[in-house]
Amino acid sequence: MTGTRGYHHGDLRRALLDVAVTAIEESGPAALSLRELARRAGVSHAAPAHHFGDRAGLFTALAVQGFDSLAEALDGAGGELLDLGVAYVDFAVRHRAHFEVMFQPDLYRADAAEVRAARERAGAALRAGVATLPALPAQPTLPESRPGTAAHPGTADRSADGADRPRDAADRPRDAADRPRDAADRPRDAADRPGGLDGPQGDVLAAWSIVHGFATLWLAGALPAGVGDDPGEAARTVIRRVFIPAPDPN
Repeated sequence: MTGTRGYHHGDLRRALLDVAVTAIEESGPAALSLRELARRAGVSHAAPAHHFGDRAGLFTALAVQGFDSLAEALDGAGGELLDLGVAYVDFAVRHRAHFEVMFQPDLYRADAAEVRAARERAGAALRAGVATLPALPAQPTLPESRPGTAAHPGTADRSADGADRPRDAADRPRDAADRPRDAADRPRDAADRPGGLDGPQGDVLAAWSIVHGFATLWLAGALPAGVGDDPGEAARTVIRRVFIPAPDPN
């Protein structure tokens, strides 16, 4: 059992958070309750409730601590996306308990002001790194065509002689009246929304998805053995392949 005897007034909250981190590293966040935290810390059952209120309050404090630490790690990595991505993965590996809590918002009060502020600090560093990337070429668009033709994907089948034919009624999408909502009621595509995915927001999401996904796969032990045993170097290789253009041989 981890004891907190000897801590002077004002240290107990920090000590409880440290004990919580150890517990999560051992058993995951789902197994941690305030009563279990008190048992591990060697304090009364009332002590964690006094500092955190309830279980969600404990995880909220851990999330704030985690996002603050991530922001600090990213700020110290320099402004290039490659280095920021490596720092992100390194944080996830070194602070696994915080990382698990931070991205399970059902555990804590994700709308709390201190959580939003800490999360924004971390996000700002990643956005700044994405801004250093060279502009990507515009994505190609499909040629316009009439529904029911081969160039309009998903609306025509090909008969045995190679001719296009309309699909049977059973195969066609339902009429507008049968659909759950009219087109006017549906949210616009992301590319049509201000700040949608066809722009800087999409670039940030792509970068975050790569580094976060890599970190998650590494922690789960789901990557093939060929990636090596250094998560930072492996992440650097992946990020470079995805985001950093190869030098022009000419």
